[in-house]
Amino acid sequence: MSITTEFKEFVSRGNVVDLAIGVVIGGAFGSVSAALVTNVVMPPIGWLLSGINFTDIATTIKAAGPDGKGAVVIGWGTFIQSVINFLIVATVMFGVVKAMNAVRRKNEAAPPTAPPEPSEELRVLQEIRDALRAKYRRLLCVERMRIDGLMSIANTHDEDHTGRSVRCEA
Repeated sequence: MSITTEFKEFVSRGNVVDLAIGVVIGGAFGSVSAALVTNVVMPPIGWLLSGINFTDIATTIKAAGPDGKGAVVIGWGTFIQSVINFLIVATVMFGVVKAMNAVRRKNEAAPPTAPPEPSEELRVLQEIRDALRAKYRRLLCVERMRIDGLMSIANTHDEDHTGRSVRCEA
Protein backbone atom coordinates (compact mmCIF):
# COMPACT_ATOMS: atom_id res chain seq x y z
CA MET A 1 0.00 0.00 0.00
CA SER A 2 1.47 3.34 -1.03
CA ILE A 3 1.82 6.25 1.37
CA THR A 4 -0.70 8.37 -0.54
CA THR A 5 -3.32 5.59 -0.48
CA GLU A 6 -2.74 5.02 3.21
CA PHE A 7 -2.95 8.77 3.88
CA LYS A 8 -6.23 9.05 1.92
CA GLU A 9 -7.65 6.15 3.93
CA PHE A 10 -6.55 7.78 7.20
CA VAL A 11 -8.02 11.17 6.31
CA SER A 12 -11.29 9.74 5.04
CA ARG A 13 -12.03 7.94 8.32
CA GLY A 14 -14.85 9.62 10.22
CA ASN A 15 -13.01 10.47 13.42
CA VAL A 16 -10.33 12.50 11.62
CA VAL A 17 -12.95 14.52 9.77
CA ASP A 18 -14.90 15.02 13.02
CA LEU A 19 -11.73 16.24 14.73
CA ALA A 20 -11.02 18.70 11.91
CA ILE A 21 -14.57 20.05 12.11
CA GLY A 22 -14.22 20.40 15.88
CA VAL A 23 -10.99 22.38 15.50
CA VAL A 24 -12.54 24.74 12.93
CA ILE A 25 -15.64 25.30 15.07
CA GLY A 26 -13.43 25.73 18.15
CA GLY A 27 -11.40 28.40 16.38
CA ALA A 28 -14.54 30.23 15.34
CA PHE A 29 -15.92 29.96 18.86
CA GLY A 30 -12.62 31.26 20.23
CA SER A 31 -12.83 34.38 18.07
CA VAL A 32 -16.47 34.92 19.10
CA SER A 33 -15.50 34.50 22.74
CA ALA A 34 -12.56 36.91 22.37
CA ALA A 35 -14.86 39.51 20.80
CA LEU A 36 -17.36 39.00 23.62
CA VAL A 37 -14.68 39.54 26.26
CA THR A 38 -13.03 42.49 24.53
CA ASN A 39 -16.14 44.37 23.45
CA VAL A 40 -18.88 43.33 25.89
CA VAL A 41 -17.47 42.03 29.18
CA MET A 42 -14.36 44.16 29.74
CA PRO A 43 -15.78 47.67 29.06
CA PRO A 44 -18.34 47.47 31.90
CA ILE A 45 -15.72 45.99 34.23
CA GLY A 46 -13.36 48.83 33.30
CA TRP A 47 -16.15 51.36 33.85
CA LEU A 48 -16.90 49.87 37.30
CA LEU A 49 -13.18 50.18 38.12
CA SER A 50 -13.08 53.93 37.37
CA GLY A 51 -12.76 53.81 33.61
CA ILE A 52 -9.77 51.46 33.34
CA ASN A 53 -9.10 50.11 29.85
CA PHE A 54 -7.61 46.69 30.47
CA THR A 55 -5.62 46.67 27.25
CA ASP A 56 -3.70 49.70 28.57
CA ILE A 57 -2.65 48.01 31.82
CA ALA A 58 1.04 47.19 31.40
CA THR A 59 4.35 47.29 33.21
CA THR A 60 7.23 48.92 31.35
CA ILE A 61 10.54 47.20 32.05
CA LYS A 62 12.60 49.26 29.62
CA ALA A 63 11.44 52.54 28.11
CA ALA A 64 11.57 53.14 24.39
CA GLY A 65 14.62 54.80 22.93
CA PRO A 66 14.62 58.23 21.21
CA ASP A 67 13.45 56.61 18.00
CA GLY A 68 10.38 55.05 19.77
CA LYS A 69 11.69 51.51 19.44
CA GLY A 70 13.09 48.99 21.88
CA ALA A 71 10.52 49.25 24.68
CA VAL A 72 10.02 46.14 26.81
CA VAL A 73 6.46 46.02 28.17
CA ILE A 74 4.50 43.31 30.03
CA GLY A 75 0.85 43.61 28.99
CA TRP A 76 -1.05 42.53 32.12
CA GLY A 77 -4.36 43.82 30.80
CA THR A 78 -4.21 41.66 27.69
CA PHE A 79 -3.36 38.68 29.89
CA ILE A 80 -6.37 39.40 32.13
CA GLN A 81 -8.61 39.57 29.06
CA SER A 82 -7.20 36.23 27.86
CA VAL A 83 -7.87 34.64 31.26
CA ILE A 84 -11.45 35.90 31.22
CA ASN A 85 -11.80 34.62 27.64
CA PHE A 86 -10.51 31.21 28.77
CA LEU A 87 -12.94 31.14 31.71
CA ILE A 88 -15.86 31.89 29.38
CA VAL A 89 -14.83 29.12 26.96
CA ALA A 90 -14.26 26.69 29.85
CA THR A 91 -17.66 27.53 31.36
CA VAL A 92 -19.45 27.00 28.06
CA MET A 93 -17.62 23.70 27.44
CA PHE A 94 -18.41 22.58 31.01
CA GLY A 95 -22.08 23.33 30.36
CA VAL A 96 -22.03 21.35 27.10
CA VAL A 97 -20.35 18.34 28.71
CA LYS A 98 -22.68 18.52 31.73
CA ALA A 99 -25.73 18.58 29.44
CA MET A 100 -24.42 15.67 27.37
CA ASN A 101 -23.74 13.64 30.54
CA ALA A 102 -27.22 14.40 31.87
CA VAL A 103 -28.81 13.21 28.62
CA ARG A 104 -26.62 10.09 28.62
CA ARG A 105 -27.51 9.29 32.26
CA LYS A 106 -31.19 9.88 31.54
CA ASN A 107 -31.07 7.47 28.60
CA GLU A 108 -29.19 4.86 30.66
CA ALA A 109 -31.52 5.19 33.65
CA ALA A 110 -34.74 5.13 31.66
CA PRO A 111 -36.61 1.93 32.49
CA PRO A 112 -37.37 -0.28 29.55
CA THR A 113 -40.80 0.39 28.20
CA ALA A 114 -43.39 -2.35 28.36
CA PRO A 115 -44.26 -3.88 25.03
CA PRO A 116 -47.51 -2.54 23.59
CA GLU A 117 -50.66 -4.56 24.02
CA PRO A 118 -51.23 -6.88 21.08
CA SER A 119 -53.92 -5.87 18.64
CA GLU A 120 -57.21 -7.75 18.46
CA GLU A 121 -56.08 -9.36 15.21
CA LEU A 122 -52.88 -10.60 16.84
CA ARG A 123 -54.82 -12.00 19.83
CA VAL A 124 -57.12 -13.94 17.51
CA LEU A 125 -54.11 -15.31 15.62
CA GLN A 126 -52.49 -16.36 18.91
CA GLU A 127 -55.67 -18.17 19.96
CA ILE A 128 -55.76 -20.00 16.63
CA ARG A 129 -52.08 -20.92 17.04
CA ASP A 130 -52.68 -22.24 20.55
CA ALA A 131 -55.70 -24.26 19.44
CA LEU A 132 -53.75 -25.79 16.55
CA ARG A 133 -50.83 -26.58 18.86
CA ALA A 134 -53.13 -28.36 21.33
CA LYS A 135 -54.79 -30.30 18.51
CA TYR A 136 -51.37 -31.26 17.09
CA ARG A 137 -50.19 -32.48 20.50
CA ARG A 138 -53.28 -34.64 20.96
CA LEU A 139 -52.91 -36.08 17.47
CA LEU A 140 -49.21 -36.76 18.04
CA CYS A 141 -49.93 -38.57 21.30
CA VAL A 142 -52.70 -40.68 19.84
CA GLU A 143 -50.59 -41.59 16.79
CA ARG A 144 -47.57 -42.57 18.90
CA MET A 145 -49.73 -44.63 21.22
CA ARG A 146 -51.33 -46.33 18.26
CA ILE A 147 -47.92 -47.17 16.80
CA ASP A 148 -46.29 -48.28 20.03
CA GLY A 149 -49.35 -49.91 21.51
CA LEU A 150 -47.56 -49.95 24.84
CA MET A 151 -48.41 -46.55 26.23
CA SER A 152 -51.28 -45.83 28.55
CA ILE A 153 -53.44 -42.90 27.44
CA ALA A 154 -53.63 -41.43 30.95
CA ASN A 155 -49.92 -41.45 31.87
CA THR A 156 -48.07 -40.77 28.62
CA HIS A 157 -45.37 -38.08 28.41
CA ASP A 158 -43.76 -37.27 25.09
CA GLU A 159 -42.20 -34.39 23.14
CA ASP A 160 -43.74 -32.51 20.28
CA HIS A 161 -41.83 -31.34 17.19
CA THR A 162 -40.33 -28.39 19.13
CA GLY A 163 -38.87 -30.53 21.92
CA ARG A 164 -41.43 -29.43 24.52
CA SER A 165 -42.77 -31.97 26.94
CA VAL A 166 -46.30 -33.09 26.05
CA ARG A 167 -48.64 -35.02 28.30
CA CYS A 168 -50.88 -37.18 26.22
CA GLU A 169 -54.45 -37.01 27.43
CA ALA A 170 -57.58 -38.39 25.91
